[in-house]
Amino acid sequence: MRIVLGIESSCDETAAALVTDDRRILAQAIASQEEAHAPYGGVVPEIAARAHAERLAPLIEKVLDEAEVTLDQCDAIAATAGPGLIGGVMVGLVTAKALAMAGDKPLLAINHLEGHALSPRLADETLEYPYALLLVSGGHCQILRVEGVGRYRRLATTIDDALGEAFDKTAKILGLGYPGGPAVERLAAQGDAKAVRLPRPLRGSAEPHFSFAGLKSAVLRAHESGDHRAEDIAASFQQAAVDCILDRLEKALAGMGDVSALVVAGGVAANRTIRTALEGLAARHGLRFTAPPLPLCTDNAAMIAWAGIEKLQAGADADPLDVSARPRWPLDPGAEPVRGAGVKA
Repeated sequence: MRIVLGIESSCDETAAALVTDDRRILAQAIASQEEAHAPYGGVVPEIAARAHAERLAPLIEKVLDEAEVTLDQCDAIAATAGPGLIGGVMVGLVTAKALAMAGDKPLLAINHLEGHALSPRLADETLEYPYALLLVSGGHCQILRVEGVGRYRRLATTIDDALGEAFDKTAKILGLGYPGGPAVERLAAQGDAKAVRLPRPLRGSAEPHFSFAGLKSAVLRAHESGDHRAEDIAASFQQAAVDCILDRLEKALAGMGDVSALVVAGGVAANRTIRTALEGLAARHGLRFTAPPLPLCTDNAAMIAWAGIEKLQAGADADPLDVSARPRWPLDPGAEPVRGAGVKA
């Protein structure tokens, strides 16, 4: 049995976890920074990096003690090496390098997006490659064909804002605070999704890419007009987002080839309305639908440890101790740039 220590520090969650190759999470711990960033309505990179530096070592000690596992008993150290806020990524990666060197353990530099992409397989041992993946988070919104470890074909991406970004900005417009996604979902449950006319950017376009900047701007105009309740704006925004997702997925699935399942992962995958809509879409296409349990949707170290295990099982070599942290790291580096998307492609 292999045991991998995972470390995650790409944004505003400091996390450590111990995971086995038979899909058991022996222990995990997450230190949230919500209170520190709430006054600013979003993540402040410098505050996040300092918090990671203060909290990571105690978290690692905590999970080792809780699982009654020593560093010597770990088979590898896996850490997020990007993409993300570079200061936070460096804290986690440097810590992993130190532990790997001190314990003479293999270092596994993990793509944070690959952690999300493979996280459904940690919870569902029956999920087989290839599968269709909707990866939705605060910084990313993509549709990919997942063919195996390190093998991803990107069919769509956002040309401007990611969906999680749009949720957070909608929450800020409506004065709901941070983090925005859960707050918008709660408020939307009290509103009328048909009350506010909002656009569905790129719906019906030939390529399955996303755009949410115009939707976010329409939310701002609706709020400033004073003609609508906040509950109705939230519900209408959420429904517009769902409609965009379903339309874009329909287009992508048509050009994806055979897949075993439709999978959603990333922080926005915790939204129950979106999950329900995707479940219906999968049924219409004769696909099974799967998503990680809610604790594995948001940033966590268990998914990083599991990605490390999948790399080991695939025969990947350990990474050198001079591997660099990366603020950007596409899953499909060969994908063609998307017009207008800039660095988010």
